[in-house]
Amino acid sequence: MKKNVFALVSSIAVLGTALAGCGGGQQAAPAPANNTSSEQPAATPEAEKKPQVLKLNLHSEPPTADPGLSEDTTSAAIIRATFDGLTRIGADGKPHEAAAEKVEVSEDMLTYKFTIRDAKWSNGDPVTAHDFEFAWKRALDPKTGANYAYQLYYIKNGEKANKNEAKLDDVGVKALDDKTLEVKLENPTPFFLELTAFPTYFPVNKKVLESNEKWAGEAKTHVGNGPFKMESWEHKSKLVLVKNENYWDKDAVKLDRIEFSMVEDENTELSMFENGELDWAGAPMSALPTDAIPALKDQGKITTQPIAGTYWYKFNVEKPPFDNVKIRKAFAYSINRQALIDNILQTGQLPATGAVPPSMVLNANGYFKDNDLETAKKLLEEGMKEKGLTKLPPITLSYNTSEAHKKIAEAIQDQWKKNLGVEVKLENKEWKVYLEDMHEGNFQIGRMGWLGDFNDPINFLELYKDKYGGNNDTRWENPKFKELLNQSALEADPEKRKKILADAEQILMDEMPIMPIYFYTNSWVQKENVKGVVIGGLGDVDWKWAYVE
Repeated sequence: MKKNVFALVSSIAVLGTALAGCGGGQQAAPAPANNTSSEQPAATPEAEKKPQVLKLNLHSEPPTADPGLSEDTTSAAIIRATFDGLTRIGADGKPHEAAAEKVEVSEDMLTYKFTIRDAKWSNGDPVTAHDFEFAWKRALDPKTGANYAYQLYYIKNGEKANKNEAKLDDVGVKALDDKTLEVKLENPTPFFLELTAFPTYFPVNKKVLESNEKWAGEAKTHVGNGPFKMESWEHKSKLVLVKNENYWDKDAVKLDRIEFSMVEDENTELSMFENGELDWAGAPMSALPTDAIPALKDQGKITTQPIAGTYWYKFNVEKPPFDNVKIRKAFAYSINRQALIDNILQTGQLPATGAVPPSMVLNANGYFKDNDLETAKKLLEEGMKEKGLTKLPPITLSYNTSEAHKKIAEAIQDQWKKNLGVEVKLENKEWKVYLEDMHEGNFQIGRMGWLGDFNDPINFLELYKDKYGGNNDTRWENPKFKELLNQSALEADPEKRKKILADAEQILMDEMPIMPIYFYTNSWVQKENVKGVVIGGLGDVDWKWAYVE
């Protein structure tokens, strides 16, 4: 999911945010393994004696702790700690039963029946199938304004309900009784049990929400069903989670507390780690200061992990001069991605000349050449002529506050000036404000990133299916692109489906509403006695099995 504060949070990886998944290309729904603690990282006996407190930093204030409204990696990490979906991604990268103790799938893979286990909310209420039905229909309700509602379009009539073309009662999710949830899908969806481990699919306590619409904004009113519960939330300062004694799998949870500071400056965060005030610094909740990376590498302290995410800039195609495709492509072709990686990022990222990352790649050769100055200059000249311009209007590049985003923006600003003779103004904003401005179209070029919610190309391409889709922001739409994505949902042959999606990505790159820059890696430092933190291949983090040795 997810936007990386650093990618977007890197949503969505230089500092950012996205969600995890794997196996989107399977031909049959995976049968979840039993989610017992023995399948997860096992704590040593010493872990029981050591004070089980983990001290971390959130680079920015979580915009929300409501799973139905979550759209970024920071929010998702807190939500994943305080909620359980029907399934949960384990250390093996596969979905396991969580709030559901049993999953049955029909032969045609269109109907799923989930048996809800005996479990309680953090306030003591029973968790029921009705909580899931309520949460999913609430996210799909157009009045809710959930930017991640499209993740529920795999459910029968989900998209129609979200677009006011069907009633919420027609959506294919129904609590048959307190313990049984029946879900009907539009088409076979091999990665559906990965989706049910994603925050948008998490339950919400209807009674709590109806008594207080702002229930998720404060610790004292927040209610979840996950391994931890919220003890305190001093906004923009500190957030504390404690073990949830009502959690069904509490014996697998070793940590008593997770204490989060909220420091935006990466150098300060690293100093806090080196001074023993933090147990971890860097990804996936923040980033390491780029200037410190060479020394950390030399000292052998840094851990780096490739993740399925793309760092890109978005163009607002309704604002001149980026309402011209040739000018968009000129800006995209004229930057030197490898130089950014070598001189600023320094942790093994790959130049991105397509939208879809290597773990699910559709075209291994990419769709354009990095640092293609000759073509870029020609396109800029042609685009300006088409627009009747002798000089470009003022151009602003926006990014959310972060040392890494700032350095990347400054380097690209410099490249555009040298390579195209273009003057670009830089503008940074606090994360929550930045997100709102992007969604409202208050930008010309804006930084964003995307970490996969599951390991399938559709998750990257469907972002740009609809002009006003929750995570589009570019205001771009293309009928043929949309048609190809719809075709891919009906194609059972994996190779034919891949060809359809590659044709769609070709259109996206031909029209360039987004400018891919690099494919993410996560890099961090951690204390040696911190064990059991699960970081998925999509860059998401789960502290359920973490402990201090």
